[in-house]
Amino acid sequence: MNPARTHRTHRVLLHLAALAVALVILAPFAWMATASIYQPSDLSARPYDWWPDHPSLFRYSDIFQGKGDDVAGAFRQSILNSLIVAGGTVAVSMAVGVLGAYAFAMLRFRGRRLVLMVFLGTYMLPPIALLITLYLLMSSLGLLDTRLGLILVYCSYVTPFVLWIMSNFFLTVPPELEEAARIDGCSRMGALVRVILPVARPGLFATLMFAFLLAWDEFLYALIFTSTSAAKTIPVAIADFSGRYSTDFGLVAAGGLIASVPPVLLAVAFQRWVVGGLAAGAVKG
Repeated sequence: MNPARTHRTHRVLLHLAALAVALVILAPFAWMATASIYQPSDLSARPYDWWPDHPSLFRYSDIFQGKGDDVAGAFRQSILNSLIVAGGTVAVSMAVGVLGAYAFAMLRFRGRRLVLMVFLGTYMLPPIALLITLYLLMSSLGLLDTRLGLILVYCSYVTPFVLWIMSNFFLTVPPELEEAARIDGCSRMGALVRVILPVARPGLFATLMFAFLLAWDEFLYALIFTSTSAAKTIPVAIADFSGRYSTDFGLVAAGGLIASVPPVLLAVAFQRWVVGGLAAGAVKG
């Protein structure tokens, strides 16, 4: 059999498979985009029209120009809340997690693996198991319905995730690099900043992206610990689009589409590091 022909057939099949996977992944986003411009009556019409007869962007206008006292207008505030909460969570978790991961990976002390497993165990606990305890704690500290309270709660499970992922990345860094930096006069912190972090940059960006997604998509804690638009995040705001007797699925679709923009932009910005970073982090553990 002709090797060139076999190679060409393999490439065609590979591209067809990639196209099929892309269609499956992008189909929900395409449906959300079209549903968001349907008239409310068209969404429940039978037979279903795959393209609206009278497309309209009124839902986006309601979201970005509506009054603050309605659910569409409050969605704008939830975008700001989510950006602040997710950004604050990532900043704190990465600062603490990177330093902790460096210690677990590069230092040798008694009980190192046990302590790391304890941190990882807190990440694996279901959120519902900690809900009552966290609620009572936040209530006693006056942190209910505040963005600071959400940041602290999110850090409690995002930081162990960063510890786990970044410690694996640091284990892939040759220890000779740090030793050479220490011989040249660097302190441990200097070696971390000037040598270790630049080498572990793919893992750093990949971990940052997934930490942001964990905080951005969280729903249960935000639902229970917030009650006003002052601290509600995007997942809770989208849930508020559902009324008691009816739901505007087009408004839900518009909100979901807007909510997906920041994670998509983050993934596009860091895509060159994500695949390499995940592969590198899987080498050792």
